Amino acid sequence: MKRPSRKTVILIAMAVILLSVILVFQSTASQVLSTSAQADKKSDYIKWVEFNVTYEALEKAMKLDIETHEEEHPLHWIELLSYLGARYGGDFSRYKASDLDSLAEKLKGGQTMEELTKDMKYYSYYYEAYSAVLDQFVGEYKVQVPVEGSDQLEWKEKYGLKAFSPIAKTFPFDHYDDFGASRSYGFSRPHVGHDLMAATGTPVVAIESGTVEVMGWNQYGGWRVGIRSFDKKRYYYYAHLRKDRPFHADLAEGKVVKAGDVIGYVGRTGYSTKENVNNISTSHLHVGMELIFDESQKECNSEIWIDLYAITRLLQKNQSAVTRIAETKEFYRTYEIQDGQLTQ
Repeated sequence: MKRPSRKTVILIAMAVILLSVILVFQSTASQVLSTSAQADKKSDYIKWVEFNVTYEALEKAMKLDIETHEEEHPLHWIELLSYLGARYGGDFSRYKASDLDSLAEKLKGGQTMEELTKDMKYYSYYYEAYSAVLDQFVGEYKVQVPVEGSDQLEWKEKYGLKAFSPIAKTFPFDHYDDFGASRSYGFSRPHVGHDLMAATGTPVVAIESGTVEVMGWNQYGGWRVGIRSFDKKRYYYYAHLRKDRPFHADLAEGKVVKAGDVIGYVGRTGYSTKENVNNISTSHLHVGMELIFDESQKECNSEIWIDLYAITRLLQKNQSAVTRIAETKEFYRTYEIQDGQLTQ
């Protein structure tokens, strides 16, 4: 057999090297594209939400949802509000009740939200954003109610507002829209929560069921509790709890709490690096809601906190009745609830 010439060997070797380079390039390019696609997918989440839906819009949309729950064409309040959000560009100073009435009539008449929003470029954004805020506020649940003429309680199935006011029933409080107001302790910054002025010792209630992620001292918030919703979208922050006995005796990090449970007591702690100090002049509860679309947003320089004034007004429609135990001086909810979230 004739041996290949030196020139042929060199050409074959060069071809093998070229083929190897091509294969390596293709593999690298594939990995780069895959990594880029993963990065794009990972970064494809909402970075900012300005929630300025008015109390009037919230209340009316919720009422329509509850009233039509068992009808042929039920209305879903988050869809209604998202439609208006897309129509107004998120500016609810433009809200008119007649716009909501008109939308409701179209849907009751058989038109679908998909049909009505097909030309709305940002409807999906508002639906995702408003769902993150309100998703577990309205739905089916069971609650204990007194049996008329007896001391017994019975379970009753309901559909409606199942999130609770952060202040227990019969306890007074004052509030106004203070979101974005200036704060100066430590450094100049906007107020990213909502303050409810109430007497020290007033029972603080969990707005929504969830898991206690943090409890303890923070120099800005004093004694505080952080509770995460089960869908991980909402982080509730309750701060400035009272000195000495800030938390409910049953509360612990990692524990699941139910909407309406007592979690602590109003006070005026905070604004101090030293624990258990009353450095705030007025007793009040600071409550905040942070939206989390990606876990990287939980603690960063661009956290998404929303204005809770209108929501707090809405939640006053559902206040948790509480009972004080004389021996322990602790307050407990009077009526238990059962929610599908708690069994999932």
